[in-house]
Amino acid sequence: MADYELIETRADLDALAQDLLGEKVLAIDTEADSFYHYYDKTCLVQIATGREIFLVDPLALGGPAELAPLAPIFASPDIRKIFHAAEYDIFVLKRDCGFEFTNLFDTMISAQLLGYPSVGLASLAERHFGVNLPKDEQRSDWSRRPLSAKQQSYAAADVLYLIELATLLARELRERKRYRWAKEEFETLTQRQWPEREFDNLGYLRIKGARKLDPKGLAILRELFMMRDQRAREMDRPPFKILGNRTLLDIAERKPTKLSDLAEIKGITDLLIRRIGSVVMRAVRAGRREDHGPIPKLPSTGRRRMDQAGERRLQGLKKWRTRRATELDMDPGVLCPNSALEAIAWKAPSSPRELTDLPELKRWFVREFAAEATEACQAADTDKD
Repeated sequence: MADYELIETRADLDALAQDLLGEKVLAIDTEADSFYHYYDKTCLVQIATGREIFLVDPLALGGPAELAPLAPIFASPDIRKIFHAAEYDIFVLKRDCGFEFTNLFDTMISAQLLGYPSVGLASLAERHFGVNLPKDEQRSDWSRRPLSAKQQSYAAADVLYLIELATLLARELRERKRYRWAKEEFETLTQRQWPEREFDNLGYLRIKGARKLDPKGLAILRELFMMRDQRAREMDRPPFKILGNRTLLDIAERKPTKLSDLAEIKGITDLLIRRIGSVVMRAVRAGRREDHGPIPKLPSTGRRRMDQAGERRLQGLKKWRTRRATELDMDPGVLCPNSALEAIAWKAPSSPRELTDLPELKRWFVREFAAEATEACQAADTDKD
């Protein structure tokens, strides 16, 4: 696979950062450890120029904050940064390092706008270059050191073809007059901010089947949910690796009275009983002491209920979207997600200008398709039969 250089010292990072400031285009990727830790972090940054690949190891440097010398590169408007599916990479780099971003190019977003049937990096590499990228380290623990040779090769391969791929996709975007769409998507992504992670105290109510529990079972589920998060923090492991949601629900349904009862529940092993069995039973007993009170109303994550006129407009918009997406050879959800269609239906625009300030709509969609969407709404309003 690709040759690469591992960057593990501050001196090497400073020298690399200085060299990279002279580049016009870079391919970037990151690896994190969210599958293995409660407090996930950036564990590796892969950077490719047109000639070389560098694997920057923030853990060897002392932590993600030590990546600071790279900040001017990500912020430079003169250096194009190419990512594939950049959203998570930008999220962790902003969170862990405080980086700002300009001049971004995302190959996945580009492929979506071009209507590619498969937009994963492996699919794009096979389609354009006839190569099969390694997939065997996708669930690797990137926080463990030393990194294996297979991990390093996998990481390097993720940026090996990005620059050439971006060139091909940019050309195709221009040919199909969608480059401006992509550029606006990239700019929106660079400006995105994420709220700080907060524990959801009502998260147990979102577990499938929770609302079917009786009041005492729901109280037990709540205590188990709180216990699991506390344990996950203490052990620095993802909550699902402590106990899965299905197991939490089964315990709450059965309401075990003694430790041996846990062994009959699917997902509970002898090792788990030895490690946290007493903690689980303590949570069960706490839940059994009192019934759960009235179920609080959760913030709505679904669609608002529409009247008949709104539903008629929405159906008209969906028919228009299906037809238009077919003509454009795009996925309908890329052209206009359902949430955006619903926002238009609620607005019931009488002119395209009324869609300009809807936050659910992308700029390129408003510019190119607001008039058509407005016509679809108006047609639905007049076609009441």
